[in-house]
Amino acid sequence: MPTISVNLSQVNDATTAAQIRNHAIDIDRPEAKGGRDKGAMGGELLLASLGGCFNSNLLAAIRARDLDIDDIAIEVSGELAEGPARFASIDMVVKSAYADRAEFEKLVLMSERACIVANTLKDAVDLTVSVGTD
Repeated sequence: MPTISVNLSQVNDATTAAQIRNHAIDIDRPEAKGGRDKGAMGGELLLASLGGCFNSNLLAAIRARDLDIDDIAIEVSGELAEGPARFASIDMVVKSAYADRAEFEKLVLMSERACIVANTLKDAVDLTVSVGTD
């Protein structure tokens, strides 16, 4: 089985640098939480990773079918649990300019099923994915 790896290293007393292929991302806490606010928190990056993984699959499905679907916007929000620190639930709402809602909903379902991050999280957290309205 293939393996995906990233390398992380300490930058200062609060910041971590992640090296992902040819990309660098700083991970930090807000100043109010003792950080230097030099990057997003790990939990924020987890939500961004879910949305990015999902959208990558959605865009590939749209391209493969040569559909006229554009202006995709995704909001991913996580509800925090009391303890230990974790997300109790994550909700992802997908909006777009599309001509056929049923077709778009089918693409959203296919993309959710193809997303590595969504598949990893489904057994650990209450994950919902839906098509939003404007």
